[in-house]
Amino acid sequence: MAQEAGVSLGTVSDILNRSEAVAEATRTRVPEVIDSLGYIRAEGARRLRGWASRVIAVMVLDMANPFFTALASGVEQAAREADLGVMVRTGAHDPAEAARHLSPITSHQVRGAVLTTDVGIGRTVVAFRRNAVPFVIADQSAPQPAACSVGIDDLAGGHAAARHQIAQGHRSIAYVNGPDSLQQARNRRHGALRAVGEAGLPADTLLEPPCSALTVDARKDAGHRTLGLPERPAAVFCANDLLALGVMQALYEAGLGAPDDIAVVGYGDIEFAASAVVPLTSIRRPALAMGQQAGRLLVEDTSVGLLHEHTHVVLQPELVVRRSTTAVPAR
Repeated sequence: MAQEAGVSLGTVSDILNRSEAVAEATRTRVPEVIDSLGYIRAEGARRLRGWASRVIAVMVLDMANPFFTALASGVEQAAREADLGVMVRTGAHDPAEAARHLSPITSHQVRGAVLTTDVGIGRTVVAFRRNAVPFVIADQSAPQPAACSVGIDDLAGGHAAARHQIAQGHRSIAYVNGPDSLQQARNRRHGALRAVGEAGLPADTLLEPPCSALTVDARKDAGHRTLGLPERPAAVFCANDLLALGVMQALYEAGLGAPDDIAVVGYGDIEFAASAVVPLTSIRRPALAMGQQAGRLLVEDTSVGLLHEHTHVVLQPELVVRRSTTAVPAR
């Protein structure tokens, strides 16, 4: 590191210890090199060599999304079974935010970490490997080399959602997706397109209004974009439940409703899905089970004396039908 920055080891040490004796230009250059190399200062390792941590870290994308709250709860349950504690960090969808969390995690000398995936996961994985922090990736669509992972068959989930809407007689389905950079979102789309093809319908049966994120902030915008399509779709399939609830809110504000005007399917089956004014049909993702499985794999991987082989676990989604796609029969 010192060689790459063109300074001595003593100068690097001074900067890490916030010495004001180092020239300003050097104080700026060295941290940039440190960041590019993925170095993380492990305070706990300096103080307690050989100490085995009793803490698991969980890095999730967005704790405002109940899916990640349930996943973290699952990890916590697995940790409690092993008499371990849990440290939760958010913002893994933002590479800069994730980088800020890496130092506290390694400084506390965590036993290992469960990471949820997004665009910035590659840099996080590199940093964890460089600093010898064991990890398991949760919500992963494809196997991760040299690490355990737990994922959902999102191809099957997208297929089930679109097949259900086609079975209801709908021939115009808007798919409100997240960023195309997300493998999970792409898989849900591919699954929906497969269902469209199997029904002998043209690919343009699946309309795709743009949506920039799978967050609380994006949900109402998703509804307005859907209603702003040149032709109003008969049904909407959303890449998560937050977007679906936003679509139903936009329908209500426009004097429309589900399923009479537009049938709505979400993805995730979060707690709010069943308790909405119009209960939401959704693809259930077993978030709690995913967290439990990821936590147990991490405990096994980091337990002294246990033989461990990295595995990729794929959990199956489930279609849960409610009133947002099936009208209540007349009495």
